Amino acid sequence: MNRALRITAWTIAAVVLLAVVFLVYANIVMQGTRSAALQVWRDDRVSVRDAGDAIVMTPTGQADGKGIVFIPGAKVDPYAYMATFRQVVATGTTVVITKPTLNLAFFDTRPLSTFEAHAPEVTTWAVGGHSLGGVRACQLAKDADGLLLLGSYCANDISRSYIQVLSVSGSRDGLSTPAKVDAARHLLPSTATMVEIEGSNHAEFGAYGDQPGDRAATISPAEARSEITAAVERWVQALPPGTDLR
Repeated sequence: MNRALRITAWTIAAVVLLAVVFLVYANIVMQGTRSAALQVWRDDRVSVRDAGDAIVMTPTGQADGKGIVFIPGAKVDPYAYMATFRQVVATGTTVVITKPTLNLAFFDTRPLSTFEAHAPEVTTWAVGGHSLGGVRACQLAKDADGLLLLGSYCANDISRSYIQVLSVSGSRDGLSTPAKVDAARHLLPSTATMVEIEGSNHAEFGAYGDQPGDRAATISPAEARSEITAAVERWVQALPPGTDLR
């Protein structure tokens, strides 16, 4: 084998190895807490179905005509967010939790309409996300009626948008730190609602245990979830059904 062929063979081998390593990395996710997920499945106020590319949560009672397409954080099990939205759905709002390509939102190029199609009865749609999922949600905000950021912030400028924005952060977040959220505040509309939960950390926006790089929370997951729910419910009420706020 001549030198050129050997170089080509080694290059191909290196590329294949890197691809395999990346695929293994991408498919090792932070699993959702089983007990938290079971509570949602057993809640007769909430209907849950796996649509293949998303988890669709709908109220079994009176619906408010509103929905949220929610994008998980990087390498976080989508089922980990069912507990986050349990009460929000129970009070009437549909939530579609996406299953990002390779478990990383940046690789998912599907439009919001892909996920909105799972709930055609919804007339007002917001997009949201946790951590890197929120960064991706900001990129899709132009196609939505509202933007929900949980432990996240925008990397693109939507400050001139009329979209209704809710940003919920944690004072003990070790990844999307208060300083990072504050530094990116100018990228949001001046009307954005900013809520900081005292004592909450990055992982408490889902139910998947501890996360590397995070700080220790000083409030319980249940307490954090209660405050997140209250903030989201107030925000959802400001999104009138059937009205295009774009």
